[in-house]
Amino acid sequence: MALTRRQWNNILIIASVVMIGLLTLLNKHTHDTPKETVPLFDKQARLAQLQLSGVWMTRNARDEWQCDDKVLNCKQWVDSWLHIRVSPLLDEPQLDASAKPQELLLQLTDREAQIWLLFVDTGLLKSAAGNWYQIPPSQRASLVPLLNAER
Repeated sequence: MALTRRQWNNILIIASVVMIGLLTLLNKHTHDTPKETVPLFDKQARLAQLQLSGVWMTRNARDEWQCDDKVLNCKQWVDSWLHIRVSPLLDEPQLDASAKPQELLLQLTDREAQIWLLFVDTGLLKSAAGNWYQIPPSQRASLVPLLNAER
């Protein structure tokens, strides 16, 4: 049974509408953070200083943030860390042998500094106490600063 030109056009239009609908749905669900996420920092545990693989940001006496001179996107980087949300993991995740963590030094207000591990590619965060957290995909890229290549 041969299809007419009009039938082929209708099939293409319907397929296009379905594809646009699927892509829109996927886009909506990948950019939203999961509902089970919790903020990593809050009013009781305010971030005072952070150092990621030797690059730092710190809150000064006037409650303003300053970054290392090498950081080009200081405001965005600070905002990303201040508003980070994570999902606690019950079990330790299986990591590839090639997964290399970045050392993350976190200093909260009125507390001792802690060394955490950040696995940027997989979005995993390991606390100093050994607890594991998953970072939503929409927040992972902004947690690493843009650095000045000249320095």
